[in-house]
Amino acid sequence: MTEDARDANDGNGGDDAGREAPRGGDRNGESDHGYSTVAVDEVPNTPNPTRVKRELDEALGVSRFGCNYYEADPGERVPWGYHRHPDHEELFFVLSGELAVETPDGEFRVGPDEAFFVPEDAPNRAVAVGDEPCRFLAVGAPKDADGAVIAEECPACGAETDRDYEVEGVGSGANPEDEEYVLVCADCGAETDRFSG
Repeated sequence: MTEDARDANDGNGGDDAGREAPRGGDRNGESDHGYSTVAVDEVPNTPNPTRVKRELDEALGVSRFGCNYYEADPGERVPWGYHRHPDHEELFFVLSGELAVETPDGEFRVGPDEAFFVPEDAPNRAVAVGDEPCRFLAVGAPKDADGAVIAEECPACGAETDRDYEVEGVGSGANPEDEEYVLVCADCGAETDRFSG
């Protein structure tokens, strides 16, 4: 390395003194090698039962695993109900707050700086608990096998069934594109839940 290059890189001299070092690519963009970065709060919110779900994998162009950022208020569940992924593993990493994960083996509490692994085809339901919102990452692989099978008792027909969903436009005024997801029993068609993003 030349003396001029050392001065430019050490932060103590050269033309770059006092400036932040380059990040290797554009902010919210990609580099020549496919590296990319995005500000989490700039990723669109996706409709789901939590206050915030941001699909980081989609925003960054990730193709082999899924990664979602969530903010869930106490009592909010992730995702739509008691479910399993037949060919997909998941990992929850809690940044703040607490998750209670219901499984056939009992309930697991996952707090800040803790991770919880869900093997493929293992039923679970996660709910934010405690006095503060839970911020966490959900990572899963393989990405192309992330289809979930929901198995909950329908309040109308009593059968343990999957859920279908419909999207209803509810927007008006300043928010004409607002939508609500309406969950319905796959057997009898009764509405079981609704939520917006």
